[in-house]
Amino acid sequence: MMSLFDFLQQYIDYIILGLLCFMSFIMLWAVVERFIFLGKVNVSQYSNIHDLDIDLNRNLTVISTVGANAPYVGLLGTVIGILLTFYELGNSGGDIDAASIMVHLSLALKATAVGILVAIPSMIFYNALGRKVEVNRLKWKALNENKHGE
Repeated sequence: MMSLFDFLQQYIDYIILGLLCFMSFIMLWAVVERFIFLGKVNVSQYSNIHDLDIDLNRNLTVISTVGANAPYVGLLGTVIGILLTFYELGNSGGDIDAASIMVHLSLALKATAVGILVAIPSMIFYNALGRKVEVNRLKWKALNENKHGE
């Protein structure tokens, strides 16, 4: 029977990197959907700013959540990788191979790097889309000031 240690040692990379890939896919889907929507939204169709805000901000939370949490998922993978390395060291019976330790630790750090690689574009897209939301909100306000000012 496979122990938890053996399971984690074999599959932690697939679990963490798979989760980060899934988060990237969800984020990219939300980004594409938002860019398409914000590119063709007609603010004059909205009678109040609250309905406009609901539509403008839809899916932005998903993008922000991925950007904020991807580094933590990567860090979790790194911490588990380091724990596994130390566990293996403790069970090695004193045969410590520095090269092997460095390889295991460097492989553990790749999860954090991938988490950061997912987070950076997420936050760039979130900020760019936030600006588009603000521009559309200001267009609505300008349009409605002109209607009420006449």
